[in-house]
Amino acid sequence: MIDHLGLQCADAAAAAAFYERVFAPCGVRELMRYDTPHGPVIGLAGPDGMPQLWTSPLEEPGNRPVHLALTAPSRNAVDAVFAAAREAGAEILHEPREWPEYHPGYYGVFFRDLDGNNVEAVHHGFPEPA
Repeated sequence: MIDHLGLQCADAAAAAAFYERVFAPCGVRELMRYDTPHGPVIGLAGPDGMPQLWTSPLEEPGNRPVHLALTAPSRNAVDAVFAAAREAGAEILHEPREWPEYHPGYYGVFFRDLDGNNVEAVHHGFPEPA
């Protein structure tokens, strides 16, 4: 379980806006923001209202991709994240599908965010009735 995750970003405000837009189907929104001499530090929260994803300015230049998986409440939300990521111009690594090698009912989409991180929306469950 992730308590929170901090990402160093080339543009912390743009990164936070990207996550808000792409993960809106999962209820992600900006909750906190404070300014530093190098730019804003922004806390994003899901439906529970806890800031668990933070974007902040780079401490120093460099490539620091990470893998970030966010829980989606349904397969439809994974599909909506995929559509929003594609609309936002994100590089799609893997379109939404089941990943039985992880476990039965694992349904996810993978894409790159604005800073090259490998981001995933995942729903743990079985196919929803039509």
